[in-house]
Amino acid sequence: MFKQSSIYFMSFAYIYVGIKHFIEPEWFVPIVPDYLPYHYSLVYISGFFEVLFGLLLLFKKYRKIACWGLILLLIAVFPANIFLAQNLEAQAAMNITQEFAWYRLPFQFLFIITAYWHSK
Repeated sequence: MFKQSSIYFMSFAYIYVGIKHFIEPEWFVPIVPDYLPYHYSLVYISGFFEVLFGLLLLFKKYRKIACWGLILLLIAVFPANIFLAQNLEAQAAMNITQEFAWYRLPFQFLFIITAYWHSK
């Protein structure tokens, strides 16, 4: 029961945040590292995959693909989270403290582990 509930929660969370990438891209753009080009495009692409994989989580037939896609996506966006933790301007743009930016980094690993758990 808990595992099924967590799938629904994950699905909702990824779909919600993915849609937010399209509605408020300027909220995400500041955390795209400076060395990467096409900041808005990267925000839209990551949002698209969050929505896609979030939807696919709901279907047992596609859940393994969704989970591995999320794992790869979480690894791909991790540099943005590191950039946020190191960049005061990005923190100010997202209205978060440096402590909170550092605090949220380990959660990426928890999300990866959870996606892996659901891939089984």
